Amino acid sequence: MKEREIFIVLTDNDRLKKSDAIILLEGDGIYRVKKAAELLKQGYAPYIVISGNIYNLEYGSYPPSFLVPELERNGIGEKSIILEDRSQHTREQAIEILKLCKSQNWKRIILVASNFHQYRAYLTFLRVFIDDESEIEIINAPARDLTWFEKLPWGKRVDLLEQEFDKIEIYRQNNHIASFNEAINYQEWKETQI
Repeated sequence: MKEREIFIVLTDNDRLKKSDAIILLEGDGIYRVKKAAELLKQGYAPYIVISGNIYNLEYGSYPPSFLVPELERNGIGEKSIILEDRSQHTREQAIEILKLCKSQNWKRIILVASNFHQYRAYLTFLRVFIDDESEIEIINAPARDLTWFEKLPWGKRVDLLEQEFDKIEIYRQNNHIASFNEAINYQEWKETQI
């Protein structure tokens, strides 16, 4: 089995653990909100951090002003919602979330993205956290119940998945994401954490 396939299996089957915060990455419309809300209601973390502040509805980038009401409709009170509204892309999200983790002394976060975006998001966060020599644990919780073939204004998720792996190759050349091997080693390290 190739590193890429091992990475996919490990990422898709990450073990949920009680964490300090759930990081809800902006993108894919409002479709990630339900997953983040479910995790909070199940007691996996006391906060949901909405990360990102892009307003581009045709691309699926809905800013916090859209996501906060959607979280509230899913039973999440404003005391449980934190906004990280400085970032404009995934790498900036990782940088801003790392700053937030440090300021709040958080040791473990749950990363929520759509099924197609989780891989690149995770590799991006991991690169930023490794470069910082941070020992903050990142748990993957992709929104898996999303359709793959529904035609959304920003495309079908199955097509977006292919684009994400193309981006992984491009961003790897700029050292903006962790390698599949680094992620596999990180997953092994996580198993030693309590």
